[in-house]
Parts: sequence; C-alpha cells; structure tokens
Amino acid sequence: MKKGIFLAVAAMLAAVSSLCGSDSIEKIDKNFRAVTIGKKQKVNFFNAFAKPCEVTGFPWWDGKNGPYRIPAGFTLKEVNRGVLTLAHHSSGGAVRFVTDSPFIALRAVYKSFRDMNHMPRSGSGGFDLYSVDEKGNEIYVSTINPDRGNDKKPLVQLFKYRMPKQKAPRLYTIYLPLYSGVKELEIGIAPDAKMLPPPPQKISKPILFYGSSITQGGCASRPANNYTTMLCRAVDAPQINLGFSGSAKGETAMAEAISKLDLSLFVMDYDYNAPNAAHLLKTHEKFFQIIRKAQPELPIIILSRCSLMQDARRDAVKRTYDNAVKAGDKKVWFVDGSELFGEAGPNYCTVDRCHPNDLGFYLMFRRLLPVVKAALNTGR
Repeated sequence: MKKGIFLAVAAMLAAVSSLCGSDSIEKIDKNFRAVTIGKKQKVNFFNAFAKPCEVTGFPWWDGKNGPYRIPAGFTLKEVNRGVLTLAHHSSGGAVRFVTDSPFIALRAVYKSFRDMNHMPRSGSGGFDLYSVDEKGNEIYVSTINPDRGNDKKPLVQLFKYRMPKQKAPRLYTIYLPLYSGVKELEIGIAPDAKMLPPPPQKISKPILFYGSSITQGGCASRPANNYTTMLCRAVDAPQINLGFSGSAKGETAMAEAISKLDLSLFVMDYDYNAPNAAHLLKTHEKFFQIIRKAQPELPIIILSRCSLMQDARRDAVKRTYDNAVKAGDKKVWFVDGSELFGEAGPNYCTVDRCHPNDLGFYLMFRRLLPVVKAALNTGR
C-alpha cells in the first residue's frame, strides 16, 4: 500500500515538473539575459584602477592586488578578524571616467565573492553604471552581475543600456560590489572612442562612514542603492565606506587612522555592532574624541541604529553628542535612528527586521540629506 502511494506521488511530481518545464528564467524572459561580448565585437579595455580613470573610496590602498579598505599594516592587534576579512570587500568604491563610446563593457576578476541568502547578487557582487544626462543629472544606466556559480572565472559583459546618441564625451561612474572583493577591473569601449579623465567632484574631500553591515550596504539590491552612496551622489562627493558587518567595534586604532584623513564629513554609525550599551559607553565617546582632537573643525554626524531600537543603546550614543555640545562643539549633529524610516517603519523597510531594503535605504537617505547638507555648509 505504501509503495503504491509513493509511486503515485512520484508520478504526480514528474507530471508537474514536465508542465513547469526546465527552462531558466533567462530563456523565458529575455530581459533577464546578460549581454555578452560577441566574437565580432571589438573592444579596447582600460585598467579601471589607473589613469585616465579615477578610483575613489580606498585612502590607504597601494594599488596592488585589488582595493583594500583599511591600512595595510593592521593586524589582530589593531582590529578584529571580521574587519580584516571584510576590508577586502569594495563597498563604497567607485570608478569615474569620461568617454564617447556607444557602449561600455566590463571585465572583472573577483578576489572574494559572497552570494548571500537575504540579499540580491546584484548588490553583493554586482557593478552599477551611472551617467550624466544633458542637464547634468546623474542617472542610473545598468547593472552587471556575476552568473550563478561562475564567480571563479573572469566576468566579461556589456552594460545593457539605451542612452541618447552622444554629441560629446559623457561622464560615467561605476559603483563596485558591496559584499565582494575585486582583484582586477577593466573598462571596455569601442576602438575608435576616447577614454578621458573625469572632472573634479563638487566636494573634493571624501565623506567617511564608519559602521555596521547597514553602513556596508546590507541589504541593498544594487551597490548604488546604499544610503551612503545615495548621499555622496546627491552632494557630489567621494565616499569612504568603513562599514564592516558585525565587526565595527569602535577600536582605538580605527579612530586614529580615520583622524589622519583629510575629510569633508565623518558619519559615525556603529551602534549595531557594539555588543551592548555598556560597550558603547566605554568606546563611543572615546572614538569621537580621538577624531575631534585631531580635527576640531571636521563636521561629524552621529547616528543610532535604525531598527531593533533600544533606549539604553540610543542614550549611550546620544551621550557623546550631548557632552560635545556642552563642551561648545558646533560641528556635531545627532540623528535618532528611530526617525530614519519615518512612518513606513521596519514593516516595509527591512528584509529581516534589521537590514534595510531599497525603500529603507532611500528613506534613510531622505532623512539624512538635509543634515549632511547643513554639515557640509558649516565645514571647511
């Protein structure tokens, strides 16, 4: 009897499988297909990490073996193992260039790759292409993603996009993966096209963000949809992203390294990764004071966590701000994380009650943009 039931179920499943078919979504819907470079397509490739291209986001990187986000000399004596591992991820990195090419291709070799269960591969390992239209507005063009399970071999694709016919060379920006490392990166253009250096950004000094997985970009669907990148794009400033999933503990060595950089703004957002409120009370104000002592005029924005809020943690973070204001500091701002999602709240803004989705990141960006503009206007 049991055998008969088993055979009947097996037959039913086989029938369902036959009806559903085995074709991939790429065969069913052509919009999901990657644009590969054909044998007849002639492409000139340029090293994205060398002139005339401009790479931003890695102030301590020596230009070898792919971008690295922390000082090369850091060991377990200075930071925890998570930071040392995640420093190879290229979050916050961007490549800017100008070209009149009718197409743009990309060839990448990964140093490390993360295919995460709660975040699209386009965010963890993809590359975003943005351009500037005739009115000077930066617009999203296209994204390139690694094929499923093929991150061990070079990624070679054309960006799939339709842009107006160019009358002159146009500025482009490629945003690098949030949760993967890139060992080599090349940009391909037509053989008769020009590759030129980009113009300076409106704000020449970078905005630096130090914080958790949310700061690093989890769980944006694309690299450019991280709130940090949205903010830097809106004010046209380079970004340094020191977001380290589960690992931003407020170590003294990290504060000292940050304090030596020439920045336009510092955003301090590591509430999430502190084990508890006691750890914040022990490290948060100390971290702030190291940077403030080195740079008395640097604008600093302090954030508390945007989801799973705890009063004790928020109060510990806000204490740093309150003490700074009492001491006469006029270059410091505090934003309560409970305000960042607005009325939408975590019901609509997160993938797991903790990490923002694209809506969550966009609302964070909208809430923080006026604060960032105010801080930059009072900066040096």
